[in-house]
Amino acid sequence: MNGVHDLGGMHGFGPIEREIDEPVFHSQWEARLFAVRLALVSAGHLNVDEFRRAIEQMPLASYLATTYYGRWLYGLECLLVEKQIVSLEELATHRQRLSSKKTGFDTVDAVNLVQPKPGTRAAPVESFTPGAGRQMRDTPQALFKAGDIVVARNTNVDRHIRLPRYARGRRGVVRRDWGVFALPDMRAHGLGDKPQHCYSVEFIGREIWGEDQNFEGRIYLDLWEDYLTVPESSDDRIADNSK
Repeated sequence: MNGVHDLGGMHGFGPIEREIDEPVFHSQWEARLFAVRLALVSAGHLNVDEFRRAIEQMPLASYLATTYYGRWLYGLECLLVEKQIVSLEELATHRQRLSSKKTGFDTVDAVNLVQPKPGTRAAPVESFTPGAGRQMRDTPQALFKAGDIVVARNTNVDRHIRLPRYARGRRGVVRRDWGVFALPDMRAHGLGDKPQHCYSVEFIGREIWGEDQNFEGRIYLDLWEDYLTVPESSDDRIADNSK
């Protein structure tokens, strides 16, 4: 979706700081949260797409101020309340008890704690399927094939979408058809699967970053058919994609 949750290609956030010998978890609560999320998915209480959608409900300032697993905490709390597994009152009571013990769970500002947007719809409980993409057995006919020139749709939506902003409106070449998968946009909002082909699409550097850039690398994005269309006219800007 648009907003701070899609930072790809955005300027002004400074360099990425790498932590030498970074541990898998910085605190015990992070490891526990990781386990809780796996347990909830395995039990069929949520799927990865709606988990991402829940994190995207986090207010901008809180999103930038908290840690990676602080965002996980927010997203899981949102879904637990949305699906009526726990109540806001239960979460507030538990948070108060944990904060008094200095466990580290108070990483998200309590003022912004779990406020699901009006009208959000929880996805139905489903059995656990390994992998985030949920590959489908049905095989609808593919709209594109390897070598086809495509354009990523220039769309702006206020819902979950896996098409990054920096690629919207850009031309690329289909390099591989991965098969048929559920559309994340639908599963994130409990609207079914809408199975369709997902492709590996190659974009050259200057197509993404502009003609005045010297970046000669390639960017490969896995994009569903709903994100792609055919170009209105031929263009030699991507001629060297075939090299």
